[in-house]
Amino acid sequence: MQSKQHLMPDKEALAVIYCRVSDRKQKTDGHGLESQEHRCRQYADERGYSVEMVFTDDFTGGGDFMKRPAMRALLAYLAAEKDQNYIVVFDDLKRLARDTKFHWTLREKLDAFGAVVESPNFKFDDTPEGRFVETMFAAQGQLEREQNSRQVVQKMTARVEKGYYVFHPPIGYRYAKDKAHGKILVRDEPVASIIAEALHGYANGMFASQAEVKRFLESRPEFPKSGTSGYVHPSKVKDMLRKPVYAGYVEAPNWNVSLRKGHHEPLISFAIHQRIQEILGGAVYAPARKDINEDFPLRGFVLCDDCEQPMTSCWSKGRNKHYPYYLCDTPTCASKRKSIRRADIEGGVEALLRNLQPATHILGLAKAMFVKGWKLRLSEAHRAKEALQEQISSVDSQIEKLLDRIVESGSSTVVKACESRIEKLERQRILLVEQAEQTLPPKGHHDEFIEPVFEFLANPCNLYIKGSLALKRTVLKLVFSEPLRYCRKEGYRTAKNTYPFKVLGDISTPKCGMVGDPGIEPGVRLREGVTVPCHTLRPVAHAADALHLRWRRDYKRCPEASRRNQNLFGA
Repeated sequence: MQSKQHLMPDKEALAVIYCRVSDRKQKTDGHGLESQEHRCRQYADERGYSVEMVFTDDFTGGGDFMKRPAMRALLAYLAAEKDQNYIVVFDDLKRLARDTKFHWTLREKLDAFGAVVESPNFKFDDTPEGRFVETMFAAQGQLEREQNSRQVVQKMTARVEKGYYVFHPPIGYRYAKDKAHGKILVRDEPVASIIAEALHGYANGMFASQAEVKRFLESRPEFPKSGTSGYVHPSKVKDMLRKPVYAGYVEAPNWNVSLRKGHHEPLISFAIHQRIQEILGGAVYAPARKDINEDFPLRGFVLCDDCEQPMTSCWSKGRNKHYPYYLCDTPTCASKRKSIRRADIEGGVEALLRNLQPATHILGLAKAMFVKGWKLRLSEAHRAKEALQEQISSVDSQIEKLLDRIVESGSSTVVKACESRIEKLERQRILLVEQAEQTLPPKGHHDEFIEPVFEFLANPCNLYIKGSLALKRTVLKLVFSEPLRYCRKEGYRTAKNTYPFKVLGDISTPKCGMVGDPGIEPGVRLREGVTVPCHTLRPVAHAADALHLRWRRDYKRCPEASRRNQNLFGA
């Protein structure tokens, strides 16, 4: 059977060239595309073909050709030029398709467009013998591709089993060469610190939803965005929250590699990661609102006093400019669409924060109470570590028993159930080991956070005024235990403060009988410039004991609220 270009000798022979490499590294670091194009052009010149276009791909995978952008462009080009009969030149048969099925599918598409396939390294022949040889070469290419894929998967699986991450580096990490570990993930600053702050904030309640995490990431210019609009896609946020790699662990469920400790540096602890998974399992997705911005930081936190629903906000157009207002938009509310000046709403909050600023001597007493509580918690931490060690031993014993049962059992159902139970126990053991390691605070940890904490307690209003939108909303959550209620006629209702500010308020307004006889004992110097009489310090020890007992009581009632209060004090 004669080839198609010989059927029309009067027409000029037009050619297009297709080149492909397996990945972008071969395109940038090597010269695969250049050498392929050079050989194809030589081949076309020797036969007097006029090359019109060159299509190049750097797509991984020699199977489905429709996944390759340049191949789709080539077919579209041939479809648009139906009146021309092109010769498609490949450097090698493997560049066509390394899969027997897709090879012949592509050949049929090219034939339908009246195109002829030629290669410097292979002579196409439409005889039964020629098609048989072509099929054998295509099958050989498919075999090589599948063998290479299997070898790559085996090597990557072995790396994951040893505790190394082998996939595309997640945001906040990059690959670096190490003498001991080879190619390993390392922190990519400043993005790594931004992600760590976002993950900690979501786990500790600083960010109440994924939408708030999204807005926080969008507010940081160093974090990579999607497009020029500075947009972070919600799926990227959810993916970050679910990845155990940020906790220092690796896994590959598709390759039957269970969760295990990685060699790279974690951004968060495994306990934080588990806490995030618990929140994701029970939380409802909240879409990001574009109207919550620096213009109206209190939107959603201030409630209408008439209907107890969150107020909305808007810019109202005046004669010469726009004016900012907060308002209630509930249809059945008596205050519906009755605007309140932004200065009244936000100025009132600043006044509430200023009223919470305790006196200097009150902070001195609070620090003394804190030291007392710290010592009590430290002694409890030692006991807690011993209890955790016992739990770890118990989990190890359970795993050993399940492994023995797997060896003795001949039932596949029992084996599968035991393996599922072992996987859960291994996750539990990881969490217990991490908790045991972190139960006792590092030396000097007390001094690292006590000054920033008391600086915040001394003047929360200053941090609120100077902070960003995310920081403003964080201050509100740390200071007020519930959203604020605002009455159009009377202003803000009595605010419910969080536990630390309640304690400072109780100290500043002592109950009857708290102060005993001063006696003649000399005063005690708490710190530079602060001396307190001994009769004042007497109730401090009792107050610290009471503080500790209240912490334990609150934890039983509401562990999450108590945990936030303790985190604020650093206990």
